[in-house]
Amino acid sequence: MGQVTATTQATVEASPEKVIAALADYTGTRPRMLTEHFSEYEVREGGQGAGTVVHWKLAATSKRVRDCLLTVTAPGPDTLVESDANSSMVTTWTVAPAGSGSQVTVRTTWNGASGVGGFFERTFAPRGLARIYDEQLTKLRTIV
Repeated sequence: MGQVTATTQATVEASPEKVIAALADYTGTRPRMLTEHFSEYEVREGGQGAGTVVHWKLAATSKRVRDCLLTVTAPGPDTLVESDANSSMVTTWTVAPAGSGSQVTVRTTWNGASGVGGFFERTFAPRGLARIYDEQLTKLRTIV
């Protein structure tokens, strides 16, 4: 069993402060960023940044659906970390200055399966998850 990582990034034409505030808004902005891969979105505690607990189902494929219960932390002013209570999955959103806008990086890691299934997971899952995050970042660009 090895760790699997999916990473993507995009430039957003808004200040880092505005972008991280939008990403930390789990009651307004984040539901608007969801793609068809997400269902049953529900803020269970908080709603703004650290301390938020949010639930969703993520259908990476029609056969691979994860039931996620995420607790949000903010280890720095430019970072949000979503840790899943139901798995080893951790997603980190990082915002940095980039010219007149911001560079947003999304990185998700989890402990993958072993054997042949693990090989396919490590090979294909990162690209699929990165495509989902690319769609979310496109939506973020239009929101901010």
